Amino acid sequence: MTIAAMAARLRAWAWTAVRPSDGLPTLTRRGKVFDALLALSLLVMALIGGEDDRPAPREFDFDPDERLPLPPFRPEPFLPIEESQTGTTLFMFVVVVLPLLWRRRFPLTVLWIVLATAPLVSDNEAALRLSFYACVVAAFTAAVYSPYRIPALASLPFAALVYTRMQEPAVPTVPEDAVAFLILVPIVLAADGLRRWKRRADEHKERLSTLEREQAEALRRAAEHERARIARELHDVVTHNVSVMVIQAGAARRVMDTNPGEARDALLAVEAGGRAAMSELRHVMGLLTMDEEGTDPALVPQPGLDRLESLVQRVRDTGVTVELSTTGQPRPVPPGVELAAYRVVQEALTNTVKHAGGAPATVLVDYGPDQLRVEVTDTGGTPGVTASAGNGRGLIGLRERLAVYGGSLHAGIRLTGGYRVTALIPLEAM
Repeated sequence: MTIAAMAARLRAWAWTAVRPSDGLPTLTRRGKVFDALLALSLLVMALIGGEDDRPAPREFDFDPDERLPLPPFRPEPFLPIEESQTGTTLFMFVVVVLPLLWRRRFPLTVLWIVLATAPLVSDNEAALRLSFYACVVAAFTAAVYSPYRIPALASLPFAALVYTRMQEPAVPTVPEDAVAFLILVPIVLAADGLRRWKRRADEHKERLSTLEREQAEALRRAAEHERARIARELHDVVTHNVSVMVIQAGAARRVMDTNPGEARDALLAVEAGGRAAMSELRHVMGLLTMDEEGTDPALVPQPGLDRLESLVQRVRDTGVTVELSTTGQPRPVPPGVELAAYRVVQEALTNTVKHAGGAPATVLVDYGPDQLRVEVTDTGGTPGVTASAGNGRGLIGLRERLAVYGGSLHAGIRLTGGYRVTALIPLEAM
């Protein structure tokens, strides 16, 4: 391994060691009050414990009457405060416990501050003892809450080294009857921590399961949406072209014996409609077999407003008079909007052929300043042979298609007779 590779690996390890592994817990009002009471309690206990200023007897002092060795002096949890240093000691007490107010907001920083202040108060035994207790609280907080787990855990042995290398009163003497508690309390804390870890693991597993279910549901909805979209495309393509083909085939059958020329033209129209239907069907089927890049050069582009003339001409070939007009200033519109407008005209003319045979129709495309209006009207006529095959899904599909672009569809009977279909699609103002 080269030196550069080793250096890169060391940098990666160093970044992994110092980067945060998790976020800080939410700091509640109750937590703030508890931290303040904890700091205040340590300060008050240090002051109360410092009132006893008995001189510590020597370890091997003897009672002159009994001539028996007195038990060794056991320092109190908090050491006495010397009368000549009361003001200075009180100030040191405040300096030592004050960082604990922010122990949960900045756990590792508070631990380092407490460690940094320890040498400053090392000449005052009472303040140094209080600093040790503050360090215990700060070390526990850093180990539990700090997102920088590795630096926090590495700071614990350093903290122990700092206080063991200072004056002896820094660390309190442990009585024999407290050894059992020193063993049982860490076990209880470890068991509680294991229980909390298991609960967090279960919650994480539940969140993961919920996320998987939501993703599966989103995938199912997307599949249903895609199936509905393809169904609309198939309906628009097949219904229009097949209706035109049926009308043309019927016309060819009626005049086949009396006027073979017209029958031939009608059959040519049937062939053209079939080719158009196959072309659009290949495009729709291509949506199901699209490659990774999402394009297939063999597919025919989606129809748009530029192909309305050919659509209208196919309907005219069935014998329906159709007038196509455009108002406003034509301008480029999104392809999806063009396709939606094309499908509106296609479905409306299909309904005209099916339900109002022989009635003239009018197609209007109006480019407004902020919307595109597509309107198809007819004057009413005789229902064709395919009129009973309708189920209303065409208009429902158009409304869903237009809703994607914020558009709306209005369809109904005209007061003067016939039928009107109007689509309004918002456009960006020019």
